[in-house]
Amino acid sequence: MSMLQQTITAVRQRTHSALSISALAVLLAGCAAAPPPLSPQTEALLKAQPPIRFLLTFDDGPSRDKTDNPTLSILHTLADNPQENGIKALFFVQTRSWGAGDTVAGQEIMRQEVAQGQLLGFHTATPFHSNHRFLKPEVLEQSLNEGISDITALQGEPPKLVRPPFWNYDLRTFNAYQQHGMHILLTDLSANDGKIYGIKGSLRRRSNLLHELADLREHIAQGKLPVVDGNIPVLVAFHDINSYTADHMAEYLEILTTSAREVHLQTAAKPFYDDRRAVERAALGRSVQDGTQIPELPGLWKWIWE
Repeated sequence: MSMLQQTITAVRQRTHSALSISALAVLLAGCAAAPPPLSPQTEALLKAQPPIRFLLTFDDGPSRDKTDNPTLSILHTLADNPQENGIKALFFVQTRSWGAGDTVAGQEIMRQEVAQGQLLGFHTATPFHSNHRFLKPEVLEQSLNEGISDITALQGEPPKLVRPPFWNYDLRTFNAYQQHGMHILLTDLSANDGKIYGIKGSLRRRSNLLHELADLREHIAQGKLPVVDGNIPVLVAFHDINSYTADHMAEYLEILTTSAREVHLQTAAKPFYDDRRAVERAALGRSVQDGTQIPELPGLWKWIWE
């Protein structure tokens, strides 16, 4: 390659990187703008809808940290916080993750989750955070069998819910989950707290969730979200291995309740779930029913998959 060609290639690479960074910056900047105003028509439709209730979900745990463990910190905050004590959530666990779920300490954390009345769902049973679509059928089958066995031993019954790593599934993996009695659960709101490697914090955590709720508002007004036990479950995704999330969990709970008021969404008397069975029913009511369905995800993940 000549010196001129090398220079041209380098310039193109830098330009592509700059454009990618610019595109990401524009995407993130959009989250900072004020949410769209509430139209009279939407306001009238919302009044006819049942109240919402936030169903909190956590991925990737248990945390392997030996001190200031984020998973344990989140459990403490869910039990005792200014918004609602005794919150129950759905933890999608990695039962055989290296240095965490496969350790005595990690298994003890998962037992504490069950003892506190939290619900366990399946995430992985591989040493690492492996994409199920890329596993050979026999490897996926072994992983499902082992993970289900692990969770059954922990909470006395097999998991009914699964969140595929990277939110990624196809008809093959969807059918594999179904054959094991598990249903895929995606999310409505994402804290963007652990999906980009190296990024743990969120400078726009409040505007991000406010914007996502405003986007969801139209679906709620049009009756597109199912009603379970008299409320509309709104799914929220966090990562309990994230120390930033753990440190700001109480603030996240406050952001959700105040953002709902700002976008004129009525919440239930108890805005969060406080019963494991109610969590399970709500999650099953919001699970993916069609394996060919294109995932509808908030924030960056929607942009990535598109």
